[in-house]
Amino acid sequence: MSQTVYRSTRLFCAALLSGAIATAALAGEADVVAVKVTKSVGGVYRFDVTVAHADSGWEHFADKWQVLDLDGNLLGERVLAHPHVREQPFTRSSTVKVPPGVRRVRVRAHDKVHEFGGKGVVVDLVR
Repeated sequence: MSQTVYRSTRLFCAALLSGAIATAALAGEADVVAVKVTKSVGGVYRFDVTVAHADSGWEHFADKWQVLDLDGNLLGERVLAHPHVREQPFTRSSTVKVPPGVRRVRVRAHDKVHEFGGKGVVVDLVR
């Protein structure tokens, strides 16, 4: 391969990679936009969490949400197995056992590029 073709190929690949990274970054952070909490028995709550994120495919999508106490202890998590490119915002549910004495929790979302950084929601629990 000539030096000119080799350099052109390297520049082309670098440009493609740069464009892919820029496109992934444009999707922004995952935001929790709504939380509905339903009390069950024995300290178990059902969380219906609505997440907004400009999922762009497998490389950049909202991949989970978490419920934490206000001290930052993880109480529960819902893993999201695939991108929701055409379903925005989307709601997914999970049950979480909340220890006695915890009156408020924070719900946050995670995406594959920015991790945790979008808007979260603090929720008062009915005891």
